[in-house]
Amino acid sequence: MSTARQTSFVSVDDYLAGEHQSSVKHEYVAGLVYAMVGAKNAHNIIASNALISLGQQLQGKPCRAFNPDTKIRIRLSDQTRFYYPDVSVVCRPNPQSDVFQDFPSVIVEVCSESTRRIDDGEKRDAYLTIPSLTHYILLEQSAVGAVIYERGSAGFERRVLTKPSASIPFPELNISLSLAAVYDGVEFSEE
Repeated sequence: MSTARQTSFVSVDDYLAGEHQSSVKHEYVAGLVYAMVGAKNAHNIIASNALISLGQQLQGKPCRAFNPDTKIRIRLSDQTRFYYPDVSVVCRPNPQSDVFQDFPSVIVEVCSESTRRIDDGEKRDAYLTIPSLTHYILLEQSAVGAVIYERGSAGFERRVLTKPSASIPFPELNISLSLAAVYDGVEFSEE
């Protein structure tokens, strides 16, 4: 999803209070607030498929899959950010009265040409600072494909999957995400 920028500085408390009353979702980056713009149907099918697949596999387990209404708070040394990922998996949840999560294990963003710079740049850099995060996944919107940033012993390693038969394993959760399931029902244009 792309964003439209609001230019005045906003405190974290004011952002959270405003977000609670707003009919439009906003992401927050160091005092700047960006309105979220709507997504294409293909984006929503991919995100929904990923959420359903992960959610079903996590039933009865301590981890939960969250939809794009759940913000992730990222506290960097000099700033705070709030992003709305398309899907997140959380194993150490905040209290249910909170409006955000601090400790995601998995974050999934559906990426398009208009969001790639932010999703695979600014957001990636921020997400990879989260100590609990094991996987950051970018799912392509225009073709079958996933860019996976997976935490290893030397930090995050990047790999790319492009075959519909491929799956992304999450060994610490004892589940996987099939690209066939993620792209079920998605029609790709020939452009």
